[in-house]
Parts: sequence; C-alpha cells; structure tokens
Amino acid sequence: GPIVVDTQHDDMVHDAQLDYYGCKLATSSSDRTIKIYDVSGNSFAHTATLQGHEGPVWEVSWSHPKFGIVLASCSFDGSVLIHRESRPREWTLLHAARGLHDSSVNGVAFAPHEFGLIAAAASSDGRVSVLTHNEDDTWGVEYIRDNSLGVNAVSWAPYAPFNEAGAGEGEGVAAAPQPTVVTGGCDNRIRFWTRSAQNGQWEEEPGALGPGPAHTDWVRDVAWAPAIIPGVDVVASCSEDKTVIVWTRTGGRGSSWEPKLLHAFEAPVWRLSWSVTGSVLAVSSGDSSVTLWKAGLDGVWRRVSHVEDVAGDGEGGSAAAQQ
Repeated sequence: GPIVVDTQHDDMVHDAQLDYYGCKLATSSSDRTIKIYDVSGNSFAHTATLQGHEGPVWEVSWSHPKFGIVLASCSFDGSVLIHRESRPREWTLLHAARGLHDSSVNGVAFAPHEFGLIAAAASSDGRVSVLTHNEDDTWGVEYIRDNSLGVNAVSWAPYAPFNEAGAGEGEGVAAAPQPTVVTGGCDNRIRFWTRSAQNGQWEEEPGALGPGPAHTDWVRDVAWAPAIIPGVDVVASCSEDKTVIVWTRTGGRGSSWEPKLLHAFEAPVWRLSWSVTGSVLAVSSGDSSVTLWKAGLDGVWRRVSHVEDVAGDGEGGSAAAQQ
C-alpha cells in the first residue's frame, strides 16, 4: 500500500515531488518551508527543512542529478529560490531570485538537462521567467509575456528531435530541439512558447489549438508527456472547470493540437503528473482523490486506479506519479 508521510508541516501542503531516482521527497507548504525526506522501501526519514521564502511555497522542482542535488521552489512572495544539498543533510542557497515577479509565482519547473541548468517559473503577474545558469556561475533571466490575467502553471517539452511540419515521410530533417514550454493561464487557455533558433527570443508557437473541447475556467496545471512516439507530442491540462483535456499534436511544430476530453470530474482539478513512461496520467482533484488514467488502443482514456486522500484536506495536493 501507499506510504503515508506525516510531514510535520504547520499548514497546508501544496506540492510533493520525488527526485529523479525516487529516493528523495520534497514537500512545500503555506508554513513557508520546504521539507526533505529520504525515502526507501516502506520507510521515510525527515532530513532537512529549507527556509527563506516569505510566503506560502506553492511548488518545487528537482533538477536532473547531473547538476547535483538541486531543488527549485516558488512562492507567493514573488521569488524563486534554488537550493542545493552540498553535503548530506546540509543545504545551501545556490541562487535567490527575489523580486523575480511582481506577484505570486505559482509554478516552477526545470528544463530537460540537455539544455543546461534552466528553470521556468509562472506568475500571477502574467509573465513566465526563464532562469539560466551560466558558465561563470551567474544566473540570467528572460521573461515571456504570456497573458495579462496571470499564469498558473508551466511545463517543458521533452528533449526530442522533431521533424518540421510539411516534410513527407522520411524527408523531414531532424532539427536540433529548441527549448519549448506550455503554459496554463487565468485566461482559460494553454499557450506554447519556443526559443527561436534564429534570434534567441521566446515566440508563441503558430500551431493552433484544434476544434473541440476547451477550458471554460482557469487552467490550474499543464503537463507535457515524456516523448514515446517520434513526431507525436502529448500535453495534458486541467482546470477549475472540473475537466482534464489531453492535447495531441502529430507532425511537429506548426501542426495543430487536437483536444480530447479525458474526463469531467466532480470538483476542480488541481494537478497532473505523467508516469516516467508517459502512458499513465495521475490526476489530483478537489474531491480529495487521486486517479490514474491510461489510454486504450482505441484512444479512449480509462481509469486504472483510484487513491483516496487520507487527510482529505480539500486541495488535493500534488499527484506525483513516478512509477
């Protein structure tokens, strides 16, 4: 059965993320702290409490282990902090991007490691920031102006060479992957942004969202699935409107994203997480449950399991499906 972790946080827990190896767990809370646990088998041990934020900590993200044990956190205080475990149980602040945004930073995510140590953060000020670690140990920041109502979530496309749309079978030349993110906004929609290979600027992708289901309320989370089939991209989005939509694009950049309703839930849907293989989607909803979904060969999404939230505290926390 599931391991139940009593986090000892003094307030609501907003996120829980396992690292690359599934051996470390980070949780973040309205008590302004992050707690780190070592997880092995059926046991866990609290090893550190990270402080530094001046407001609720909404989300955390682990980097790839090639950069060491590095964790990014984002908060209502408008900042992103990047922490590093320098020695076992000893954490230092690698970088403090305070005042990075004018209002709450709602989501943070590290890019695929092939691009370097890069993190994107989504904010209520309507912008997404991209923090890049440079060779001289400084950090650069770029901003994407997404939508004026605010951005709730950001997710990176996996590092996978793509074929430009319009190329016939076998004719497409695999181009070097460009960093790409998907965002979920308070304007009820998702957007795709790519850093241009020509001028280095972040540009909104031209590929339109196809006809069909669309969100009618705030998009709370977006999750880009791991690349399984070459030339096929899959993104899931969830919303305050109680739905999850799975968007599929075939044929690379410039092609349209075709939406499919995964399910209409009983309550707002807070968080999404893909399994490492990209075949199972974990959905965390406001009715205090986590459900796992898988697409059949007929393309229909079916529920494969259901996990009741033991505490039942309402916000559903995070669906960290790292199986």
